Amino acid sequence: MKKFCCVVLALLPLTAFAYPIDVQKDLNGMKIDYETFDTDNDIGSIRVANYGDVDATCRAVFSNGPEAPRTRSIDVPAGKHKNATAKFTREIIKLRIKLTCTPK
Repeated sequence: MKKFCCVVLALLPLTAFAYPIDVQKDLNGMKIDYETFDTDNDIGSIRVANYGDVDATCRAVFSNGPEAPRTRSIDVPAGKHKNATAKFTREIIKLRIKLTCTPK
């Protein structure tokens, strides 16, 4: 058991690749919630949930330093949620997402 614990503790740094994610939101008074994920060291994701009664059109702009921003458009029906993902060529150190939602 002692060897097993040492092996597990030795592998922990290899699996951790968390990076900070900042979200700037402009929801135009809609009942929108979001959750961010650091999917991989070069992939970031956002889950957008619409708790309102009106369908929403959202635009997420993912920025990672000097690389060109990645823009994703998401149509989120009322009472549902959708995901958006962006892959970069470089490792993400800090991800910035600008989320803008408008009623459909």
